[in-house]
Amino acid sequence: MQHNLARARACAPGSKVWGVLKANGYGHGLERAMRGLVEADGLALIEPDNALRLRELGWTKPILLLEGGFDAADVAMMAAHGINGAVHSEEQLALIEAARLPASAQPLNLHLKMNTGMNRLGFKPEQFAAAHARLRALPHVGEITLMTHFANADETAHARLPIGEQLRRFAAGTAGLPGPLSLANSAGIFQMPESARTLGTELVSDWIRPGIMLYGGSPGGKSAEQFGLLPAMTLSSELIAVQDIVAGDCVGYGSRFQADGPMRIGVVACGYADGYPRHAPQDTPVLVDGVRTRIVGRVSMDMLTVDLDGLPDARVGSRVVLWGEGMPIDEVAASAGTIGYELMCALAPRVRVVEG
Repeated sequence: MQHNLARARACAPGSKVWGVLKANGYGHGLERAMRGLVEADGLALIEPDNALRLRELGWTKPILLLEGGFDAADVAMMAAHGINGAVHSEEQLALIEAARLPASAQPLNLHLKMNTGMNRLGFKPEQFAAAHARLRALPHVGEITLMTHFANADETAHARLPIGEQLRRFAAGTAGLPGPLSLANSAGIFQMPESARTLGTELVSDWIRPGIMLYGGSPGGKSAEQFGLLPAMTLSSELIAVQDIVAGDCVGYGSRFQADGPMRIGVVACGYADGYPRHAPQDTPVLVDGVRTRIVGRVSMDMLTVDLDGLPDARVGSRVVLWGEGMPIDEVAASAGTIGYELMCALAPRVRVVEG
């Protein structure tokens, strides 16, 4: 995580960094992620209770609730503990306006979010200045950061909504408004400088919001290795059995895999109850004793099976890497028809974590 954070800074040397640790630190654990991102300028997440937990764990730098507060109690908690929040809707804006905070409360530092085309959260560009004015008029509001979120930053020339179009809308909607800018997610960190130059704009992200890249996953467009990232998580197990089968023998539930000839099959202590995707198809890559091989048969609750042809020394106890060091999580995810984010976040509580 430290290496990947440094990589984010190198891509945006003039920007401060929100280290994003949504979904329990992308499955890595809230406390571990906090320690790994200790050099970040702030931490960003979704859950108000986890924001408070970070304060209890000793995090004294800024914290940002990326979806803001959901009720009056959240707003009071944010003020009491110096936690920043997004404001992305009329309802949230009214919640901030209605807040009755004690005189001793810290001013609320807020991120006003613009909807530049993703159409999830945020005020439309033509509504943005009015929302900003309403916040600015409130005595209990401190700094207002101007924020948007890119839908397709991994593909700058996206046919429907390129990053350049979102930047144009953001520039128009924020024209003349004061405040720092928060623009770039992981993909945007790699693409934003070139997009800004292409547009001839001076938009610079005062705050960047790296997420997946901090954990060694690719935000898209290139492999994590090509982006200079290192995996923070390695899911590993070992062989607990070896089966010798002959032509015509089948493996696993549904007998989906049938051997064409003699084979050695390794049984791995890992399954969908551990967070490995049940829908991972045959030929999904895996490492056994550092050698690349493939899954055969259906992934079951506690086990999966692998082809040991070409691995004559593999035996019970041989180390198996499902993803991480030597086996890119994004490659496994692509084989399973998903993304590395989901695999990280789906890691089950029963998986024993060893910090290295």
